Amino acid sequence: MTAVPSAALTRIDHAGLRSVRRTLGGSKAVPVAQGLSHFGEHALGWLALGAAGWARGRRREEWAAGMAGVVAAHAAGVVVKRVVRRVRPSLEDVPPLVGTPSRLSFPSAHSCSTAAAAVGFGPMIGRPPMVGLTAVMLVSRVLLGVHYPSDVVSGAALGAGVATVVRRRMIPDAGRKA
Repeated sequence: MTAVPSAALTRIDHAGLRSVRRTLGGSKAVPVAQGLSHFGEHALGWLALGAAGWARGRRREEWAAGMAGVVAAHAAGVVVKRVVRRVRPSLEDVPPLVGTPSRLSFPSAHSCSTAAAAVGFGPMIGRPPMVGLTAVMLVSRVLLGVHYPSDVVSGAALGAGVATVVRRRMIPDAGRKA
């Protein structure tokens, strides 16, 4: 099954790609985005953060649940990506600024794992910084020309949803703690 987005969504996605690149393409945001790309690859940066939090010895159950949510969200994103099979952007005026491990675009696995980290680690680190970092990661994927805006929004929704379910299952009273 290959996804064929509607003409309206395609126009919106292309306009979003071009707008972000035009606005941020020549700025210091590009090397920051490239760094975030490496940090988020296969969710390894988020797992390292979770492991460091767990190693501190406080709130270990929550750090473990956060890491499980990141792994589950990343895996869900990869599965959906392989089912949908939407190809990454290929616009002449928005060439990719970073390499990718596959040609598949929907949903953004970086967005899945980052939103999952926001849900899972937010209670320990703080929700506002994690939400802000999630927004920066989403914009970075579009800036780098490797995802459409709809890929990153969908990935974030999937990742946050999966991480919420994992957290509630692993920490039954998480809804009351959060």
